[in-house]
Amino acid sequence: MALKLAIKSGLAYSAMHYACSLGVWGNSVQADKLYNEFKDKARPHVNSLQKQLPFDVPNLPQTGEVRFLAKHYYNNGVKSTFQFIIMLPCYAGQLIKKTKDAINKTLEAPAAKN
Repeated sequence: MALKLAIKSGLAYSAMHYACSLGVWGNSVQADKLYNEFKDKARPHVNSLQKQLPFDVPNLPQTGEVRFLAKHYYNNGVKSTFQFIIMLPCYAGQLIKKTKDAINKTLEAPAAKN
């Protein structure tokens, strides 16, 4: 058990150390540099893969579009969460009423048979 934990901790530390040495957790200049290096190294592989695919791969959305979509969906999630919280007493009341009606129906059914 302790050996598994030690191995997992060592792997996690190694991965984090490697990511830090690459500059993943650095400032934005380092992250942009790493991203561009990765993109340049992956480009030949992506181009050869695209030639083999029977359909066109759409371009990724631009940074501004991704940022807008992330904000939009985050805000919708927050609004939906608060709408659910607002309606929670109503939902709880409906659930209690349905439970009470089901219990009453169950209790009345055997009494009607006698």
